[in-house]
Amino acid sequence: QVQLVESGGGSVQAGGSLRLSCAVSGSIYESCSMAWFRQVPGKEREGVALIDMWKRTNYADSVKGRFTISEDKVKNTLSLQMNSLKVEDTAMYYCTASRWCGSSLAQYQANYWGQGTQVTVSS
Repeated sequence: QVQLVESGGGSVQAGGSLRLSCAVSGSIYESCSMAWFRQVPGKEREGVALIDMWKRTNYADSVKGRFTISEDKVKNTLSLQMNSLKVEDTAMYYCTASRWCGSSLAQYQANYWGQGTQVTVSS
Protein backbone atom coordinates (compact mmCIF):
# COMPACT_ATOMS: atom_id res chain seq x y z
CA GLN A 1 0.00 0.00 0.00
CA VAL A 2 1.07 3.54 -0.76
CA GLN A 3 -0.13 6.42 1.39
CA LEU A 4 -0.46 9.88 -0.12
CA VAL A 5 -1.10 13.08 1.83
CA GLU A 6 -1.57 16.37 0.00
CA SER A 7 -0.95 19.86 1.35
CA GLY A 8 -0.60 23.38 0.02
CA GLY A 9 -4.08 24.10 -1.26
CA GLY A 10 -5.85 27.34 -0.50
CA SER A 11 -7.40 30.46 -1.96
CA VAL A 12 -5.61 32.78 -4.34
CA GLN A 13 -6.52 35.50 -6.79
CA ALA A 14 -6.34 34.92 -10.51
CA GLY A 15 -2.79 35.31 -11.75
CA GLY A 16 -1.33 34.09 -8.48
CA SER A 17 0.61 30.94 -7.64
CA LEU A 18 0.29 27.96 -5.36
CA ARG A 19 2.50 24.96 -4.74
CA LEU A 20 0.92 21.64 -3.85
CA SER A 21 2.91 18.95 -2.11
CA CYS A 22 2.22 15.27 -1.62
CA ALA A 23 3.98 13.20 1.02
CA VAL A 24 4.48 9.62 -0.14
CA SER A 25 4.89 6.78 2.35
CA GLY A 26 4.33 3.06 2.66
CA SER A 27 5.27 0.64 -0.11
CA ILE A 28 6.93 3.28 -2.23
CA TYR A 29 8.37 0.61 -4.56
CA GLU A 30 4.78 0.08 -5.77
CA SER A 31 4.73 3.64 -7.09
CA CYS A 32 6.10 3.96 -10.63
CA SER A 33 4.36 6.85 -12.36
CA MET A 34 2.64 9.57 -10.36
CA ALA A 35 0.13 12.19 -11.34
CA TRP A 36 -2.03 15.02 -10.12
CA PHE A 37 -5.73 14.97 -10.89
CA ARG A 38 -8.41 17.54 -10.20
CA GLN A 39 -12.16 17.43 -9.95
CA VAL A 40 -14.94 19.97 -9.83
CA PRO A 41 -18.31 18.84 -8.43
CA GLY A 42 -20.53 17.66 -11.25
CA LYS A 43 -17.65 17.28 -13.69
CA GLU A 44 -15.40 14.40 -14.64
CA ARG A 45 -12.07 13.99 -12.95
CA GLU A 46 -9.24 15.46 -15.05
CA GLY A 47 -5.63 14.38 -15.23
CA VAL A 48 -3.47 17.49 -14.83
CA ALA A 49 0.16 16.41 -14.80
CA LEU A 50 2.18 13.20 -14.76
CA ILE A 51 5.77 12.25 -14.03
CA ASP A 52 7.23 8.82 -14.69
CA MET A 53 10.18 6.99 -13.18
CA TRP A 54 12.52 8.52 -15.76
CA LYS A 55 11.22 11.97 -14.83
CA ARG A 56 9.43 12.42 -18.15
CA THR A 57 6.47 14.72 -17.69
CA ASN A 58 3.13 15.11 -19.40
CA TYR A 59 0.53 17.84 -18.94
CA ALA A 60 -3.06 18.51 -19.80
CA ASP A 61 -3.33 21.15 -22.52
CA SER A 62 -5.21 23.40 -20.12
CA VAL A 63 -2.21 23.75 -17.79
CA LYS A 64 0.79 23.50 -20.14
CA GLY A 65 3.25 26.32 -19.57
CA ARG A 66 1.67 27.20 -16.22
CA PHE A 67 2.01 24.08 -14.06
CA THR A 68 5.15 22.09 -13.29
CA ILE A 69 5.21 18.64 -11.72
CA SER A 70 8.29 17.40 -9.90
CA GLU A 71 9.30 14.75 -7.44
CA ASP A 72 11.97 14.42 -4.80
CA LYS A 73 12.93 10.77 -4.32
CA VAL A 74 15.03 11.58 -1.25
CA LYS A 75 12.19 13.36 0.56
CA ASN A 76 9.52 11.11 -1.01
CA THR A 77 7.43 14.03 -2.11
CA LEU A 78 5.55 14.93 -5.26
CA SER A 79 4.93 18.60 -6.02
CA LEU A 80 2.85 20.67 -8.37
CA GLN A 81 3.89 24.28 -8.91
CA MET A 82 0.93 26.22 -10.27
CA ASN A 83 1.53 29.66 -11.75
CA SER A 84 -0.72 32.13 -13.56
CA LEU A 85 -3.73 30.52 -11.95
CA LYS A 86 -7.13 30.99 -13.54
CA VAL A 87 -10.61 30.85 -12.07
CA GLU A 88 -11.17 27.65 -14.05
CA ASP A 89 -8.32 25.99 -12.12
CA THR A 90 -10.57 25.94 -9.07
CA ALA A 91 -10.98 22.29 -8.04
CA MET A 92 -10.09 19.61 -5.55
CA TYR A 93 -6.61 18.40 -6.43
CA TYR A 94 -5.56 14.82 -5.83
CA CYS A 95 -2.14 13.23 -5.67
CA THR A 96 -2.08 9.76 -7.19
CA ALA A 97 0.35 6.91 -7.71
CA SER A 98 0.33 4.03 -10.14
CA ARG A 99 2.12 0.70 -10.45
CA TRP A 100 2.09 1.39 -14.20
CA CYS A 101 5.29 2.97 -15.52
CA GLY A 102 4.17 4.83 -18.60
CA SER A 103 4.19 8.53 -19.37
CA SER A 104 0.84 8.98 -21.11
CA LEU A 105 -1.64 10.98 -19.07
CA ALA A 106 -4.46 9.59 -21.19
CA GLN A 107 -3.49 5.99 -20.40
CA TYR A 108 -2.64 6.54 -16.76
CA GLN A 109 -4.72 4.74 -14.17
CA ALA A 110 -4.12 5.43 -10.52
CA ASN A 111 -3.83 2.64 -7.98
CA TYR A 112 -3.59 5.00 -5.00
CA TRP A 113 -5.25 8.32 -4.21
CA GLY A 114 -4.74 10.97 -1.58
CA GLN A 115 -7.60 12.69 0.21
CA GLY A 116 -7.31 15.83 -1.90
CA THR A 117 -6.59 19.48 -1.26
CA GLN A 118 -8.87 22.32 -2.34
CA VAL A 119 -7.63 25.07 -4.65
CA THR A 120 -9.87 28.10 -5.10
CA VAL A 121 -9.00 30.86 -7.56
CA SER A 122 -11.03 34.05 -7.44
CA SER A 123 -11.28 36.80 -10.03
